[in-house]
Formats: sequence, structure tokens, C-alpha cells
Amino acid sequence: MSRFFRYTLFLFVFVWNLKGLAQTTTSSTYSQYGPGLLNRSLLPQTRAMGGLSAGIRKMGSYNNVNLANPASYSSIQLTTFDGGIGGEILSRTKGGASESDFTGSLSHLVFGIPVTKTSALSFGIIPFSSLGYQTRQRGTLDTNAVDFVYNGDGGLSKAYLGYGVQLFKHLSVGANLTYIFGKLERNSSLEFVNDYSAYNTRQQNSSSIGGLNFDYGLQYAANLNSKVRMVLGYAGSASTNLNLDQKSVFTRYIKSSGGEEEVAADTAYFNESETKSLKLPVMHTFGFTFEKMNKWLLGADLRLGQWSKYREGNTNPGLQNALGISVGGQITPDINSVGSYFKVVDYRLGFSYDKTNVRLNNTDVEQMAVTVGFGFPLQASPTRTTFYKINVAAELGQRGTVSNRLVRERYVNVHLGFTLNDQWFRKYKFD
Repeated sequence: MSRFFRYTLFLFVFVWNLKGLAQTTTSSTYSQYGPGLLNRSLLPQTRAMGGLSAGIRKMGSYNNVNLANPASYSSIQLTTFDGGIGGEILSRTKGGASESDFTGSLSHLVFGIPVTKTSALSFGIIPFSSLGYQTRQRGTLDTNAVDFVYNGDGGLSKAYLGYGVQLFKHLSVGANLTYIFGKLERNSSLEFVNDYSAYNTRQQNSSSIGGLNFDYGLQYAANLNSKVRMVLGYAGSASTNLNLDQKSVFTRYIKSSGGEEEVAADTAYFNESETKSLKLPVMHTFGFTFEKMNKWLLGADLRLGQWSKYREGNTNPGLQNALGISVGGQITPDINSVGSYFKVVDYRLGFSYDKTNVRLNNTDVEQMAVTVGFGFPLQASPTRTTFYKINVAAELGQRGTVSNRLVRERYVNVHLGFTLNDQWFRKYKFD
């Protein structure tokens, strides 16, 4: 009965997560470009190490789902569930003025199921990109003061099914078949500042996106000595075309002296275009880790994204190639300690830097962050077949600059995840 309840609970959470991932999860000004602000395929335990992914496999005695490199699935030996939430406090500064926002939502829901001793399946859903911004610029129109208002919300999610297998003693390969879907809403308005009888205008652009994509990866793992293991990893994503359906609505409306918007007076224009293609670029991640099992782990990653080849129809909205690095690691003081709980906790630290795919006013928009986190093991089941861990990660970062009329964003992202390892499909034998 407990197993049935557990399956039912996880199914309910999975369905609810579909709704949660559709919420706006950022307030970044830079999310208005391309498909939005990109969310890497990371769980809290790897985010806390600067976002390491290419060379991550099991991370100590716990099984983890590293969907950023599907070759890692070959190390999953217990049925693994991981679900979590995330929140962001973001402060924007431009021209001496600052403002802050908070956003939060469900962040991920993933499963890993061993098939053989050296292979496993994984499936789940995570965010792919987030859109959420609002900017206002003061100008004039025929001597009248007007505001140009731009805002957007929405995001894309990624549902995936993957398989990883160890082909030889040291080499593992894997792949994910993913379905990327969601809706992006972008609006631009012209509002008269002092004339409350004038008709303001707004253009609403809605983009519905959906289609298949393909991720792949490989890992080479070898023992350097009896205690230390090295893992070399590579992960990539194919350049594929998604379906892009766009609608545009042009409306007129009036605002009261109190700033309240009245019902739209009319719809001056409506256009539903034919389905176009949204071409995603090829992306590569190279990395390595060194690990002393249940003691420490250190690693680094290099990321490359060919966003100059991104297309919406036949147009690239000004995106450039992206480059990123991550370094980080974790330490567990004494996994066998019985006198001090804090000695069995995983302590994680990392750093990441990205030259993003956005370039404005001849300036690259750069992003960097220091990351920190913990892995708190919980008491195992009496039969020692079920294991639990709570993973917490925090990112303290900056995106953009106040130079060249850009916006500087400083943020604190907090991620909380729950990991479960269990022998759900174990076959019991009786004499």
C-alpha cells in the first residue's frame, strides 16, 4: 500500500509541476531577447558547484540524475526521484535608479530508473527558458509626453526521456529525446502621460512554440589510484527546428487619471501568421572531475553555444555566440561519523562566468556568480533500502553593467531539492 501511495503521490506532483513550470520565473530585463533567459539543465546539487555537469556521475554514495549529460545515467543503481523549487530576488540598476522583484516556482521533477547494472532510463520536466520583463521609456509625440512601455512573460519547458549505458569498462554514452514547449508573450505600448482622453495603443505578440530536440553525451571514467577517480565528459545538443506559431493583436485603450486601464476601446488589427520554424543552435559542454569517493570532488566545465545561428523564421534577433566556464566541488568531512551530523553533510562551493548570447550598445552582456550549497542526508528506512537527502543551493551573481546605458542586475537565486533513492523494482526471493 505504501508503494502504491508513493507512486500516486509522485504522479500527482508530476502533473502539478507541468502547471508550475508554466509560470513566469524571472524579472530580468535581458530575458526579452531570443527564447528568453536560458535555464541550464541543473539540479541544486550541481548548481551549488558552479553548475558542473559534463563530468558529474554519482557524487558519493547517493544516486543522482544528471540530465545535463545523459551518459551519467549508466551510474544509476537505485530508482531515483528528485523534485524541487526555486526562487529569485533580483535588483536592477540603471541611471542611478534601482528596483527589486521576487519570483519563485517549482523548478524540476526528474526520475532515474536502472534497467541493468550498467544502464538506466531517466525522464522528467524542467524549465528551458524564462521570459519576464517590463521597461518604460519617456519620449515625445507631436509635443505630447508619452511613455513607451515594453513587457513580456512566459517561458519554455523541456520534457525529456533519456537512456544511458556503459559500453566498455571506462566509456559510457547516453542521449535524451526532449520536447520543448511553451508560450512567450511580448507587448509594446504607447501611452500618453498627461492626456487622459487620448487613445493609447498596444501591440500584443504571442508566440506558441513546440517541437522535438535531441541531447547526447559521453563520459570516460577511470581510477587514477585506489582512492581517486577521474571522469572526462562531453555533452551536446543538436541544432533542430521547433514549430513557431505567432499571433499579433493591435488594440486601443484609455487610462484614467489614477493610472487604471479601462477596457480596450477596439481591436484595430489582428493577424495570425502561418507556422514558422524556430531553429535552436548547437551547444557543447566539455568538462572533467576528480573524486575521492565519499570524501571530495573537484571539477571544471567549458560551455559553447552557437547562438549566432539561432533563427526565428529567417531572422536572428541579434544574438551572438555564448561562452561559459564553471569551477567547483564538494567535500564531505566524514561520511561514517556517528557523533556529529555536520560531518556527514556535503559542503559545496563554485564559481561560474558566462559571456551571454546578448550584445547591446557594442557591449557584451556578461554574467558571473558565486555558488554555495549543502547536501543534508536524512535517516534511511529501517530496511536500509530507501535513502533521502535534501539539497540546498544559493547563487549570488551579477548580470550586465551600468556602463553604455545598460542595466546591471544583481540576484540571489535559492534552490531547494529533495532526492530519494529506493529499490522500487527489486525482486524478492524466498527459500
